[in-house]
Formats: sequence, C-alpha cells, structure tokens
Amino acid sequence: MKKVAVYGYYRQEKSFTYLLLLLDILTKKGYQIIFQKDFYQKLLQHKTNISEGNEYLLDSYDPFQTFTSYKDIPDDVEVLFTYGGDGTILRAVTFIRDKGIPIFGINAGRLGFLATVPKELLEKYVEAFFENNYTISERNLVAVDLSPDTGILNGLNFALNELVVNRKNTTAMIAVDAYLNNEYLSTYWADGLIISTPTGSTAYSLSCGGPIVMPESKNFIINPIAPHNLNIRPLIIPNNLEINLQVDSREPEFLISLDSRVYSLPLETRLKVYLAPFKIKLIQFDDNTFIKTLQKKLFWGKDERN
Repeated sequence: MKKVAVYGYYRQEKSFTYLLLLLDILTKKGYQIIFQKDFYQKLLQHKTNISEGNEYLLDSYDPFQTFTSYKDIPDDVEVLFTYGGDGTILRAVTFIRDKGIPIFGINAGRLGFLATVPKELLEKYVEAFFENNYTISERNLVAVDLSPDTGILNGLNFALNELVVNRKNTTAMIAVDAYLNNEYLSTYWADGLIISTPTGSTAYSLSCGGPIVMPESKNFIINPIAPHNLNIRPLIIPNNLEINLQVDSREPEFLISLDSRVYSLPLETRLKVYLAPFKIKLIQFDDNTFIKTLQKKLFWGKDERN
C-alpha cells in the first residue's frame, strides 16, 4: 500500500476541519497514513471540538500507525504533509533528515515562507500534487561539529534555517573569533552570530539586517547580532567553505541554536560549521514560488502610496 506521513503542531481546534479534509482525500486515494504520535494524540483529545456536526469523523477511520522518531518513518513514504507553519516544517526536518522524503507544507499558521499552501485551498493543491503539477525545491542545510564533542546534539547537528551563537546569563556582548578555511576572518563583538542558509535568509537573519538570498543559492550568510563595531556587515560566502568559531564571554557557557533547538555549551567548545551532506526537498507549486511568496508576504511590487 502507498504511504504518506502527517506531522503537525496543535494550535486551534477549528483548523482541524481542514486536516480531516486531508485525511478524507488521502483515504479515498488508497494511501496508508502514518501520523506523528504526539500530534495524533492531541487530535484525538480535541476531536469533539473539531467542528460542529463533525465530532466523530475520526471514529470512521481505523487507528492510524504512528511514528515518534526518524527511525520509525518507513523509507517508502512518498511525502510528509506538515500542518502548521514554518516552525512545523523546521521540526519536521528532524524526522526526515537524509531520507529524501519531500515535504508538503500546509500553512495553518501565520507568515509562511516554507509552508506556502493555505489551508483554505488545501484540496486544490493536494489534487495538483497527485496530478504531478508541482516542482521540488532542494534546500541546503548548515551543519556543525563540536570539539570536544559531548554528544549533546544527539545526531541533530543540522539546521534548515540557521545556526546561531548567542550569549547566556549576561547582558554583556560576547566575542566570536571566526575563521574561513582556517584563515582568520574577524572577531565579532556582538550579542551573537548567525550562520544562515539561503532558506533562513528570510528568517532571523533578515530581522538582523541580512540580505534575502534565493533559496537554492550555494551560499551561507554570516550575520552578527547587534555588533559593537559598526564597520561589520553581513557577509555572503560560498557554502563549500568551512567556518570555525571560538567564543569568548564573561560567563562559563554560551548558547547555540539549530533552528528551534537550543543547547548550552562550555566556553572552551569550538565549532566547525559546514554544508550538511544532505538536502531537504520542499514541494512547490507554480503560484506559490519563492518570488510570489516575497510579493505576497513582504508586499514586494506593491506601492501603498498609490
């Protein structure tokens, strides 16, 4: 039997009506649906509030198979449907990793640079997907190795959006020595430092004054957070360069974040940042390309004065 996986983030009961529509479409097309376990349990807990008159629709389905980790997802799953926002896709990446399973992002959240399918138009885009009217956008990830390695990352040493080095338990700035292929680049005296992928160029890096980069570009962005030296600006580098970082701080520890995952590291930890050995596949439709998303979400091409 053909297989698909579903992962989501619980927000509002009323939005689950669209999720039921997705289940109905997939079931009629003969797919076996595999749910992320926590999301499925929350759905069951709140099914009586899904929508008036549809309280028991879930009962018409057989209990779904569930997954809790990367290892639980069968390699023959054709697509992972995510139901939420961009953060949901970032969390879904930890389940997909290097399996090569494409992600179909349904936007039940807010901005939606990654989850570009509006939940209200779900049926239209699901049908387009099954008719093969879509393209695959392959996205590079940033990866990091720690030295010494305590195993704290537990295999999740990658990020689709960005890696961020940040201060901990202090309002004082930190100093981050940065090297490119072992050649000294600069010392960043700042609140922190962002190493962004092109996908992440519209996320945290953009908020810190970084450039927008086309998502399939072969680059990283090095972007300081509130730098003390005003001559320091965001730098775009080829993603085949290795970035080495050493942090100095008044505190004995500092923080790194990989998308939404945050870790505390001893000050003596050195970071080796590089291009991850795998890519993430995002399903894209002709009327929801990156350029059209810029026009919709950031109002490019619109003149509010006229």
